[in-house]
Amino acid sequence: MNISIKPLADRVLVEPAEAEQKTAGGIIIPDTAKEKPQKGVVVAVGPGKKDEPMTVKVGDVVLYGKYAGTELKLDGNTYMIMKESDIYAIM
Repeated sequence: MNISIKPLADRVLVEPAEAEQKTAGGIIIPDTAKEKPQKGVVVAVGPGKKDEPMTVKVGDVVLYGKYAGTELKLDGNTYMIMKESDIYAIM
């Protein structure tokens, strides 16, 4: 994947996972009721701040807050750009 966006400082570009289509019991979830995913794959990482190197790297699957970051669309794909501190865990 070739992304033309290079995050600055401690910013991370994440491609969110697809929203769930069905519940565990097999009920199909309509588009209007789907929850915003809180998991995604890191596709670009900034250089970090002085004395604070980046922890995440490209390819990591991460969990982030429900209201973290800013959504942006590029070439028909949706991405989230956020600070590394908005990421809760690497899976």
